[in-house]
Amino acid sequence: MIASALYFLQEKLLFFPSTLEQNYQYQLNHNFEELFFKTDEHTIINTLHFKVENPKGVILYFHGNAGDLSRWGTVSEYFVDMEYDVLMMDYRTYGKSTGILSEDGIYGDAQYCYDYLLKQYSEDEITLYGRSLGTGIASYLASKNKPKQLILETPYYSILDVAKDRFPILPVKQLLKYHFPTYQFLPKATCPITIIHGTKDSVVPFASAKKLSDLKIENLDFITVKGGGHNNLIEFEAYHNTIQTILK
Repeated sequence: MIASALYFLQEKLLFFPSTLEQNYQYQLNHNFEELFFKTDEHTIINTLHFKVENPKGVILYFHGNAGDLSRWGTVSEYFVDMEYDVLMMDYRTYGKSTGILSEDGIYGDAQYCYDYLLKQYSEDEITLYGRSLGTGIASYLASKNKPKQLILETPYYSILDVAKDRFPILPVKQLLKYHFPTYQFLPKATCPITIIHGTKDSVVPFASAKKLSDLKIENLDFITVKGGGHNNLIEFEAYHNTIQTILK
């Protein structure tokens, strides 16, 4: 019974979207352009493209599994303050974005955003940034393209790995429809990879992220934030030092 519920409710356990009216006006502190990408016949993805006068590059940012761009847009302004352009998308069913949730669909939407940036930036100007759920998506793109670098904040080895930790007595491998196998993507990435993870993360276990460093990828740097949780790494000096070094 519990296994059956997990199978049918897994999208509600993994995705926590909030929605916005189509006429919602974003209230943000930096200049941005709101864009709508029709990524397939049934899907329209809402994005925000922040622009500065003389950007050091552009960051394609994939956010966590809760909320929408009205919240995450303010997070991206941290990087705008560092003189980077930022493009951020809301996943299907999040915010103003429409479409049917699927892992392959999200990958396709992400690639569409990447291709959009390639019309304005050279590939060596593109930094991929993933946060929590978004780390698997950013890692997928890094495996398929040649960006300047990949930054992963609170990543997981795979969704299966996290699910096993949360539901240890259930046959989660047979039940999961979503996999986001970060561990399969990272070895295929040719760019530098930076992982930042806190030791007190109660959502994505530190051990799950640490397994990514055990893959022995030459271009991977693993940053441990002692005492850091899942949503508060920005409160730690180790996080700021790392970001400022790799985005200098």
